[in-house]
Amino acid sequence: MPYSPSRRQLAAGFAGLGIAATFRTAVAAESCILPDWVAPLRADLEAMAKRLTATLKPWNGPKRIVTPEQFGYAGEGLATSFIQKAIEVASEGGGTVRLAKGDYVSGTLDLRSHVRLEVGKGARLLASLDLKDYPERVAKRRTVQDTNMGMNQSLIFAEGCEDISISGEGIIDGRGANFHGEEGIHGTPGRPFVIRVIDCRRIHIHGITLKDSPCWMQNYLNCDDLLVDQMTVENQANFNNDGIDIDGCRNVIVRKSYISSGDDSLCFKGAAQAPTENVLVENCTFFSSCNAVKLGTDSQSVFRNVLVRHCEIGGVSEAMRHVKPVGADSGISWEVVDGGMAENILATDIHIVRARSPLFMRLEDRGRVQPDQPKPAVGSLRRVVFERITGADNGPRGSYFIGIPEKHIEDVVLHDIRIGMIASTRWLEEDQIGELRGVYPDAHMIDEAWGALDKDKGGDAPAYGLWARHVTRLTVIKVQFVPATPDPRPQFRMTTDTEACQA
Repeated sequence: MPYSPSRRQLAAGFAGLGIAATFRTAVAAESCILPDWVAPLRADLEAMAKRLTATLKPWNGPKRIVTPEQFGYAGEGLATSFIQKAIEVASEGGGTVRLAKGDYVSGTLDLRSHVRLEVGKGARLLASLDLKDYPERVAKRRTVQDTNMGMNQSLIFAEGCEDISISGEGIIDGRGANFHGEEGIHGTPGRPFVIRVIDCRRIHIHGITLKDSPCWMQNYLNCDDLLVDQMTVENQANFNNDGIDIDGCRNVIVRKSYISSGDDSLCFKGAAQAPTENVLVENCTFFSSCNAVKLGTDSQSVFRNVLVRHCEIGGVSEAMRHVKPVGADSGISWEVVDGGMAENILATDIHIVRARSPLFMRLEDRGRVQPDQPKPAVGSLRRVVFERITGADNGPRGSYFIGIPEKHIEDVVLHDIRIGMIASTRWLEEDQIGELRGVYPDAHMIDEAWGALDKDKGGDAPAYGLWARHVTRLTVIKVQFVPATPDPRPQFRMTTDTEACQA
């Protein structure tokens, strides 16, 4: 019979770790029903999706075509100046800059309003391998990103533009394996992004294939009306290889796209210190060696009204190119650790594969902001629904949601979920795991508890299905985590400072 410590035993263990512990009793199964806020939330988000679909339209500028060949580019040498000249001319009244013939090697290109950059079928825009070809573009409006991490170089840059597009059946290749650096969360010197779009309106990314950035593939920061459609991303050639980062943007659709990345595949951030609101993600595939779909870690603003539906997500497989290990750290990861607030989030009709933790949520008080700003109060993570989730071939760690004693995750629903996984052979009991303050808040953070006990890292959670701590109003209905072989842990552990009902 699996070990299940008493409240007194848990309290004693937590006291020994300097942790204040309180306990709440789960509501009986017959009393566990969906909260009355779930149906209105679902209806509101579905209405939002219809509204976004009706209003976010493809780029529709003048039919004029401008090419770098018109300005003397002969197919050899650095194409930067020729492409930039075509962009400047096209911006005078609007038009498409078309790269149609073979390879174009370029450094930083500054996109302008009313311009579509099109890479035609069979053509490639190749990143220059010389860092001198990437002059810094520091945002005019300061952000947490540039002040803390100095991420100021990219192949394509746009700031303060409107009606812009990057499209085509061709390839934009960052040639990231040729840039050297180290993985970091405080800066990535010497490794440009492929795309940086800041303070822009009406952006359309369509059909393009993006490969091998030296760092993040693309970052959209404080933008309005962003439509990403039928995009393909392969980004596993270096470190910090995010697929797409959407930071402080309003009115967003990501649709019918495929992303395979070494770091976070789809990531929402708040470094712009502007709200992220009204987001629809649908009919996509997101594979990662880190987090397939993530909110955070930078959470300095509001995240509200996010609908993720009809997607397959999880870890890269043996058949995919990868630098990091096969599999994802987590499938869906909602993290609020830098102040801010995340609410009204629905993930539905999702299939999760090859994720060590299919679901993960963390509320904490890291509080990263710009260097001259005061540390913010602890943020909020609430009104979150996981619904109609399936999965297979997931790892043994288990899903877990943890807040902190002074601030709980609130109003969380898991409904109609069946996720297959493999069983664990080593795990920690809950009284062996401290509050994990200051630990980088991805699902592998539990490994820090193993390290603190002088054991080999890599242990799993106290429950094979869901472990919750410091969570208020957690509802679990028709939820099954199914190990391929018997797992000695309980399926659910939701007894420490958690108010939950299960049916």
